[in-house]
Amino acid sequence: MELRQLEYLVAVADEGGFTRAAERLHVAQPGVSAQIKQLERELGQPLFDRSARAVRLTEAGEAVLPYARAALDAVSGARLAVQERTALVRGRVAIGTVTSLGADMDVPGLLAAFHDAHPGVEITLGEDTSDRLLAGLLDGRYDLAFAGLAGDAPPGIGTQTVIDTALVAAVAPGDPLAAKASMPLRALTGRPLITLPHGTGIRAAVDAACAAAGFRPRIAFEAGNPEVLALLAARGLGIALLPAALATAHPGLHAIALTRPTPRSRLALAWRTNAPASPAARVFTRHARTFLATHAGAST
Repeated sequence: MELRQLEYLVAVADEGGFTRAAERLHVAQPGVSAQIKQLERELGQPLFDRSARAVRLTEAGEAVLPYARAALDAVSGARLAVQERTALVRGRVAIGTVTSLGADMDVPGLLAAFHDAHPGVEITLGEDTSDRLLAGLLDGRYDLAFAGLAGDAPPGIGTQTVIDTALVAAVAPGDPLAAKASMPLRALTGRPLITLPHGTGIRAAVDAACAAAGFRPRIAFEAGNPEVLALLAARGLGIALLPAALATAHPGLHAIALTRPTPRSRLALAWRTNAPASPAARVFTRHARTFLATHAGAST
């Protein structure tokens, strides 16, 4: 078994096909196919199902993929460890972030400051829901992620809380509830609610709090951006469940504190703990913690 074969395996799995994997690796497609077939013969099992239009991993392939990523990470880490010892940090750091990250959370500033300090490190940035970001940390697609959480992170993931915020009910000034300063969460039973979709930290917090209050929320509208939720509520289309800071700052909304229970969501910097981090990822983590200690404000 060769590292090149493992690199080809990861590329085909990521790209969903041999042609795109070859383009990513800057090699000929037949060479990729031949190396994968050789690896399959060595392991005694097919790693990809080639019968469908898109190439998919078999069960054996799914089992092998994390080990392939770990082996490649280990080799890259060994090289980077030497570079780090001589202050020549190089490599690649893959960062993920929730799509609803607020403008006050200065991720561009964070990345720019790191790039200035470590120009030899390639940085990539991807957006997704919190659930998929956490899954990406576990399977090695991301080194770190800014993810929204309603409770504890899954096993194998460490976190540092960036923001912990209460969620409030936000209504248009003409809504009958606009006279209230606070109310129990159960008062929302049967009311049309506006919130983020499943897979986000805020939605997980809403669903968990409503379940604890003994009712199932009636979701009228979903959107991936909290600002859109605020605009929908301001138009009188329902009650938006938003971070308190966003709701109180919006001129077209009245914010109502929720009690018994109070839904809470937090934004966390997350990383995997079930595999060693590369030197570049370790340096970025230290940089991010220092940067975040002096910056505040975001939505999850």
